[in-house]
Amino acid sequence: MSKIIAWTTCAVGSLLPGYGRFGKSQSQLISMKYIFGANIKNLVLFIFLMTAYLALHAMVPLQFEKDSSAVYIGKHVSLFQDATKQLSITDIIDHTNLFNESKDDVPNLGIGDVNNWIRFELKNLTDEEKLVVNLSHANIDEVVFYSLKNGVIDSTRFESGTALNKRDYPHQFYLFEIPIKKGEDVICYFKLRSNTQLLVPISIHTEKGLLEILLDTDIFSALFIGLMMSMIFYNIFLYFSTGEKHYIIYVNYIFWVTIAQCAVLGILEPIFSIHNRWVLNRLLTFSGAMSGIGAIYFVKSFLQTAKDAPKLNKLLNIFLIGYFIAIGFLCFGYLIPAYKLVNVVAGGGSIIVLILAFKLSREKYEQTKYFLIAWCVFLVSVVVYVFKDYNLLPYNFFTVRAVQIGSVFEAILLSFALGDKINIYRKEKDESQARELSISLENQLLIREQNVILEDKVEERTRALTASNESLQATLTHLKETQSQLVEAEKMASLGQLTAGVAHEINNPINFVTSNVAPLKRDIKMIWETLEEVEQVALDDNLSSDEKRSRIENFKDEIDLDYLKTEVEFLLKGMSDGANRTAEIVKSLRIFSRVDEDTLKFADINEGLESTMVILNSLVQDGIVVQKKYGALPKIECYAGKLNQVFLNIITNAIYALHDKVKTRDGAKLTLETGVCENASAIYVIIRDNGIGIPDHIRDRIFEPFFTTKDVGEGTGLGMSIAYNTIIKHNGKIEIESVEGEGTSFILIIPIRQNI
Repeated sequence: MSKIIAWTTCAVGSLLPGYGRFGKSQSQLISMKYIFGANIKNLVLFIFLMTAYLALHAMVPLQFEKDSSAVYIGKHVSLFQDATKQLSITDIIDHTNLFNESKDDVPNLGIGDVNNWIRFELKNLTDEEKLVVNLSHANIDEVVFYSLKNGVIDSTRFESGTALNKRDYPHQFYLFEIPIKKGEDVICYFKLRSNTQLLVPISIHTEKGLLEILLDTDIFSALFIGLMMSMIFYNIFLYFSTGEKHYIIYVNYIFWVTIAQCAVLGILEPIFSIHNRWVLNRLLTFSGAMSGIGAIYFVKSFLQTAKDAPKLNKLLNIFLIGYFIAIGFLCFGYLIPAYKLVNVVAGGGSIIVLILAFKLSREKYEQTKYFLIAWCVFLVSVVVYVFKDYNLLPYNFFTVRAVQIGSVFEAILLSFALGDKINIYRKEKDESQARELSISLENQLLIREQNVILEDKVEERTRALTASNESLQATLTHLKETQSQLVEAEKMASLGQLTAGVAHEINNPINFVTSNVAPLKRDIKMIWETLEEVEQVALDDNLSSDEKRSRIENFKDEIDLDYLKTEVEFLLKGMSDGANRTAEIVKSLRIFSRVDEDTLKFADINEGLESTMVILNSLVQDGIVVQKKYGALPKIECYAGKLNQVFLNIITNAIYALHDKVKTRDGAKLTLETGVCENASAIYVIIRDNGIGIPDHIRDRIFEPFFTTKDVGEGTGLGMSIAYNTIIKHNGKIEIESVEGEGTSFILIIPIRQNI
């Protein structure tokens, strides 16, 4: 018996969806012939099961007896989704077994790039000879309606961009007439395709009943637009009256909310006569993204998130980026991912804004109460709308238009919130001015009282000092002369320190910042050329994907894009170091009389050397070979900017020492070497050149301030002095090995940790 059931299940399964659309293969027919020929009981059992299956799935015709505005026929239809998008109406009619019965009054077909087929049978029991099928969903990319009566198929097709005057009824809903007399039957099919959430609210009406429904819908749309436009113009007037930027940001938000909801209602097309299919396919998602962007900017402005909630402000920026990415998807034709992304970002952003409003309400409730109420009302309307999509709430006039109703209340409450916020600002300003006036009056009274007291004391002391004035005059004159000398000495000391700290420090950073501009411009120009080449290849429809990829790879190899990236990074880092060092000089001027406030940090010395070499790239002439022997160094605790200045000064002198060899092309060589000292508590940096060397008689003077062997105008004589003091400040030391005519080596020993 189990074998018979298995055979019968296979035979029945071959007729069901998933086992083949258009019948059995030859091998299946042979198998069934064998089964039924072997045992007549199998055939009887098969016929019985097939009859039961067909009876179970047979569609009972929908009997139209009277008009009703709130009756949707979703539970009387059957559904099928064609993922291949290849089946025609004849294929569908021949294979009704593909359909599954709907269990909802308004079927939810979700989001997908498929052809959605809907089938239902209709029987007219009224005296009307013409009925109207109302598909009250305005945002569907393609709608095809088929009616099958007496073996004749009649079809009507609409798609986004079709002018309303070309429809049977010039309305944003999809309306189809069915000529059907009393007692007649008709089989109806819908083929639907949409890149957004697809709900199918289908209802049957007489012409009179239909007009009543459409009148209610249009009156609601007119009221919605009227109320929203009133809020927009009213707040524009307030903006020009008060000059408060909050109003114009609010107007931008409400404008895009109105556009988005008009797109949901499907009334943008008739109002603005939009017939471009490319625009209409993207209008709903785009307007939703723009309303979300407007909402984020309004929230950031109204709640001052940058000041009062910086972390949540950064999170809002992430949602803002999500909206812009969705708009990018729309531009490049990824409609379904864009729609889903907008929904996800809108849901997450709304929750974040609600959390933010609750957080700030604890500190500034007077400024956020209306905002909080408005946002809660809007979120409740959105929840009602979403619950309707998932059949948690009934599909009716209120739930379908919940978002529009919530938007109107939100717009009104947010307008109140803005007015309340401005009033609070003015009240705080008046109170502040009153406090300042009161303090000013108190200060004036105090000053007058103090002046009287001071005048009495001055007069008393003047009389006392007059007697001893002559004896103290000589001492006073001497003190003035001494004071003048001390001031001049202090000025000279300050001038000497400022000169020593600024003359050389500010010269080199500015020079290497400006020297990086030219190569950076060259690199950026190459980047623009790369972008132009990629754009040309991407827009060339005559090239295949492989050819485009090949051309782009060849161009990248041609300009050596990897090296270009590295060079730009080093140039920008060099410019940043120069700017930072200049800022440190300004800071040292401000705190001249105090202890240096620079902070220690852990830095990579190899990275510092490398960035220094990038900065000095323009000074390394042809003929100078730079050899780098970087060891594996731990990060050391140091003043990184000052050490980079040390490297800069020493390497600059080394390059200067190699000029004679560069001119004679005698193999100029600069070597940079790093490593860890044997005791593992310090690292060493060796900067070696094979230049002219340092004569013995001046070797002990190279760290003296203002001492230099360069010609006038080529050096200040402070570079090595600053380098020496910097290394001493790091508890390190500088060793010099030099042979005149053969070269010089500077060995820097720097502790890994600073014991301060």
